[in-house]
Formats: sequence, C-alpha cells, structure tokens
Amino acid sequence: MVHAYILIQTEVGKAAAVAGAIAGIQGVTRAEDVTGPYDVIVRAEANNVDELGKLVVAQIQAVEGITRTLTCPIVHI
Repeated sequence: MVHAYILIQTEVGKAAAVAGAIAGIQGVTRAEDVTGPYDVIVRAEANNVDELGKLVVAQIQAVEGITRTLTCPIVHI
C-alpha cells in the first residue's frame, strides 16, 4: 500500500468546496482546508504508485476549482 499527502492550491474562495468534493473520492482518507501556501491537504492511499498517479490525475485534479497539486508519497526510511 502506498500513502501520500497531496498539497492543493485552489481558486480564491474554493478551498472548502474542493476539500468537500475530494473527501468523497475513494482512496482519499482525509481532506482538509488549511491556511498557508496550499489551500487543501489530502491524505490518500492506493495499492501502488501507478494507482496513486491515476487517483491524482483522473479524479482529484478533475475537481473544479483546483489550480495546482503537489503529490508527496510517504517513505519509510
């Protein structure tokens, strides 16, 4: 299982709506609107890196109001 944090920038005033829409996507375990350089931080999981990429590109980035994403896979060193 691969886990990742996805940092999201949104259009002005869209953070809460984006977080709410993303929270309902399968594979997303948490989605919260925050302050700072990113507007929403998401925790997601997938069976492998390829599935994680498909989750981000096909589902999360398709949510209206998102302007940019940064995916940070969790590593265990």
